Amino acid sequence: MQNQLHKMMIDGPAGKLEALLGIPASTPIGMAIVAHPHPLHGGTMNNKVVQTIFTTLLQLGFLCVKFNFRGVEQSQGSFDHGIGEIADVIAVTQSIRDQYPTLLPRLPLLLAGFSFGGAVQLHAAQILNPQYLILVAPSVVHLQAPPVPEFTAYALIVQGDKDDIVPPEAVLDWAAPTSQPVVFIPGAEHFFHGKLLILKQLITREFSYPIIQPADAE
Repeated sequence: MQNQLHKMMIDGPAGKLEALLGIPASTPIGMAIVAHPHPLHGGTMNNKVVQTIFTTLLQLGFLCVKFNFRGVEQSQGSFDHGIGEIADVIAVTQSIRDQYPTLLPRLPLLLAGFSFGGAVQLHAAQILNPQYLILVAPSVVHLQAPPVPEFTAYALIVQGDKDDIVPPEAVLDWAAPTSQPVVFIPGAEHFFHGKLLILKQLITREFSYPIIQPADAE
């Protein structure tokens, strides 16, 4: 059996949300929701950083969902400055859980996001209480992102030291009060040109089974 991909439309607070569901070949080790960069600056679920996160987690055995925020491509509604986009994440997560009621509630939840999507996921995490986070160049300043929740068992924060869109200093200032570790990739700018393989290797190293365990086994 191979990994399966399914296009779908999910009911969101502002209308239908375009999504892609990835189902691993084996029994899932967790559920991952991946959020894309800023909708007003060309961000979609097909962004190459988002795609790298999505495919890597799917290969690792996560049931994965990436989706377009409201107003992006086929998703209905309009941009809501991060507020409505947080509600979009919550709606997508609950919708997928409802489709697998006997499986997903007992598996760990991983929220992942790039840039704007990373900051949105930090807000959504305050409500969804994920066991794991992957945040790549999270735009922590513009959305006044909260810290990683205490409930979260592990957060991988990845930042390029040549990022001119999300300044490395801003991410460090956000991380400092809680001593949140940040992994820097030397030479990487915001979109990680030429560094996606390193990003994939980082995620694979940090989230390979048996590091990830079902929530009820912890």
